[in-house]
Amino acid sequence: MPNAQCPINNYQLLIFMTWGKLLQPDLVLGDSIVNLTADILEKYQIKGLVLDVDETLVPITAMNASPELSLWVAEIKPLVSLWLASNNLSENRIGRIAESLNLPYITGAAKPSRRKLRKAVTAMNLPVEQVAMVGDRLFTDVLAGNRLGMFTILVEPMINAGDAVRKFPVRSFEVWVSQALGATLKAKD
Repeated sequence: MPNAQCPINNYQLLIFMTWGKLLQPDLVLGDSIVNLTADILEKYQIKGLVLDVDETLVPITAMNASPELSLWVAEIKPLVSLWLASNNLSENRIGRIAESLNLPYITGAAKPSRRKLRKAVTAMNLPVEQVAMVGDRLFTDVLAGNRLGMFTILVEPMINAGDAVRKFPVRSFEVWVSQALGATLKAKD
């Protein structure tokens, strides 16, 4: 914030505050996506979910959905519209995961771009504010969803058991920068 050693003008302060808001998820789940329950969706009046794939639904090297994820999709799918939106360009891999879950999908979403997310929301035929963007990354998933006016949900990454000790340097950096810009990474009231 402004002080004598680091002068900042009002325009810079506005930019600083805007970025903090754009990186602020509406809900920080604090757990994996399989803990996103029907009660939570009802509480926030969510009728559709656009789901990131890599490390939100499956570990980045996985070719298939886990039985736990498949069960979660089967339980949630009757309640809300679902779409997958991945920045990954692998039509084969993302298509295979989507097919196993029987869900429509988009590859090469280029998040934080809104263009392909808008396509998913339009296909759901729902008001954008009733659709949540769910992902594990602040600078792609949350930023894209907030830019489009979606409800945003930050989840913990899905990783392989063997990768459990792996650090997430990019995610850690995103969290640090987001907090420095004013995002609290706590649910909004």
